Amino acid sequence: MTAPQSRDTSELPRVTVEVPVLSIGAGPTDYEDLGRHVDALRKPGSLHMTLLHIGILARLAADIFAWTKGRMPAERAALEIATWLRELPVLDGFLGKSDTILTLGGGRISSLEVVVPQAVHDYQTLLLQGLHVLLDDLGLDYIDDFILSSPALGYRSPHWIPHVAVGKARAKHQEPIKIETLALEFGTSRIRNEMSLPSVV
Repeated sequence: MTAPQSRDTSELPRVTVEVPVLSIGAGPTDYEDLGRHVDALRKPGSLHMTLLHIGILARLAADIFAWTKGRMPAERAALEIATWLRELPVLDGFLGKSDTILTLGGGRISSLEVVVPQAVHDYQTLLLQGLHVLLDDLGLDYIDDFILSSPALGYRSPHWIPHVAVGKARAKHQEPIKIETLALEFGTSRIRNEMSLPSVV
């Protein structure tokens, strides 16, 4: 049994299941006003809400290889994950709202905490349950421990907070900031960097 070949994965694309932000507030100035509380506002066209973070697929496959002590080859794990992602149901677009800026990402990222419909919570739960089933099929044990400890997946808490990262926090671990309520419109779910996923030849 051989370990996956070591290679630099720093430039490889990160894979997520996400929904794009189509609009915030009544117009561009509503989003620009967040600059009063947030540094380095992200471009509106890049905003999204992550529903499930997979990360760099090669790193996750290597984590699985290590966790199973080599019983699950990294190449097969990557292919199984890619197949599962492509077969996920699509979440329809929806509306949300936010009146709070949170500091997440280890205390460095400012994000809008978003109130979303129950259907979105149900879909995110479905994703996580599906990930459990997938990892079980790949031969992993203590799956919750794996999810919370895998550097590739990057989970720090089992509790999902619907949020949209909008920029850099001005102070690390800054207290939540209340703002005027903003309406947010989200598009249908998608796989970020889907073209980078391996396919069955």
